[in-house]
Amino acid sequence: MGWRALADLLVVFHLAFVGFVIFGGFLAWKWPRAVFAHLPALAWGFWVELTGQICPLTAFEKHFRHLAGEAGYHGGFLHHYVLPILYPPGLTRPNQWLLAAALLVINVVAYRRILTQRKKHRSAIQPPKGL
Repeated sequence: MGWRALADLLVVFHLAFVGFVIFGGFLAWKWPRAVFAHLPALAWGFWVELTGQICPLTAFEKHFRHLAGEAGYHGGFLHHYVLPILYPPGLTRPNQWLLAAALLVINVVAYRRILTQRKKHRSAIQPPKGL
C-alpha cells in the first residue's frame, strides 16, 4: 500500500472517528457496550475541541503525505477537511467552545435516554417494597 493510500485511509478513519465522537452515544441505544468505547472517545474529542489541540492522527496523515511526496497542509484535520463542510468560515476559539458545548449536549441527550431506560428496567425487575 502506498503512502498516499495510507494517508487517504487514515482520513476516512479520522472522519469516522469524529462521527463516532459526536453520535456514538446514540449507538449505545442499540449496542449498550458501545459506551465503553464511546466515553473515552468523547472525552478525547471534547478535550481537543476545548483546548484547540491537534489530534495525533492529523500528524500521522501529514507524515504519510510527506512520505508520498505530497505537500502537507497547515492546521489540523478539522480545519482542513471538516471545517469547510461543517463549520462556518472564521472559526474562532469561542466558536470552538460552543462546538464543545454542543458535543456535550448531543451526548447528554443520548446518555439520558440510556440512563432512563436502565432505571425503568431496574425498577421493573425489583419487587415493590413491603412484599
